[in-house]
Amino acid sequence: MVSARYLPFMGGVENHIYQVSRRLAKRGVDVTVLTTDPQNHWPVAEEVEGFHVRRVRAWPANRDYFFAPGVMDVLQRERWDVVHVQSYHTLVAPMAMAAARGARIPYVVTFHGGGHSSRVRNAARGLQWQLLRPFLARAARLVATARFEIGLYGRALRLPAEQFIYSPNGGDIAADPRLANATPDPSLLISVGRLERYKGHDRVIAALPHVLKQRPDIHLRVLGGGPFEKQLQDLAHKLGVADRVEIRGVPLAERNAMAETLSRGALVALMSEYETHPMAAMEAIALRRSVLVADTSGLSELAENGWARAISLRSSPEQLAAAMLDQLQHPHVPPPITLPTWDDCANDLYQLYNSFIR
Repeated sequence: MVSARYLPFMGGVENHIYQVSRRLAKRGVDVTVLTTDPQNHWPVAEEVEGFHVRRVRAWPANRDYFFAPGVMDVLQRERWDVVHVQSYHTLVAPMAMAAARGARIPYVVTFHGGGHSSRVRNAARGLQWQLLRPFLARAARLVATARFEIGLYGRALRLPAEQFIYSPNGGDIAADPRLANATPDPSLLISVGRLERYKGHDRVIAALPHVLKQRPDIHLRVLGGGPFEKQLQDLAHKLGVADRVEIRGVPLAERNAMAETLSRGALVALMSEYETHPMAAMEAIALRRSVLVADTSGLSELAENGWARAISLRSSPEQLAAAMLDQLQHPHVPPPITLPTWDDCANDLYQLYNSFIR
């Protein structure tokens, strides 16, 4: 498994790799996670729950380009049955694909679509896809974690649907089933997601003063961690709502704590500009919480399924506040759903690898 970032960095890709790697290891697969350490903070090699983690240096230390020639060295000097490139967004992906192709090792790519806080980087995605197309076209398989990605990337890359497989992320939130029927705190609004600009927490905070005019009892829990925390705190102070905003995440391993927190929310919001397979929102839906999402990317599918309500990203703070107030007063309780599990995801990969490894 090759990824620009891995634990202790936090994020959806990091969690995906951790969840599937340890499950594949239990099935007897010899898994190595090859990742980077731009600031030379973490062990070069370690064993974690039956699989290996190896880290190489990446440059520059304060940017997320991840130029890491050590990735190519490891892939070319040692024998591997398959290389699985997790996420295409940095320089790690083409380096890993080039090394695998040069060593004649079959490779798989999972897109992990996602957004980025840089508008320039988002605008350059189309060009990036075309530059990567020669490598992606030669992949043994391309893995989509959301169904819409198959059509999106298939059209953009001019690749047949047969080259893709659909394998969604798991949703094992390890919750007490009684939490789905628990009575939420009527004054608790939750904005969920990693603390990045594109995740839209700032939109929710900007709407909060308008919410408080009608519901002065409301308090907001921003549920996540990341580099945008100070900007969010500054915005809350600027708008005079700092005393109504708590910014605090839940450690990745504490899934019961995550479930308990989500179950207490009267409304869970995710105003992200882009989400491929929005697991935090899905977990809230599985807990039968009322959910409001941005009408974009994989979030739109939640509303189309009747599991959540959606609002345009172009909505003003007043319009977003009105939508939140309406849903606080008239909760949209989703129907019971069964989420895919991480065991399902690991099984998909196990079968995929065996389909082309002799």
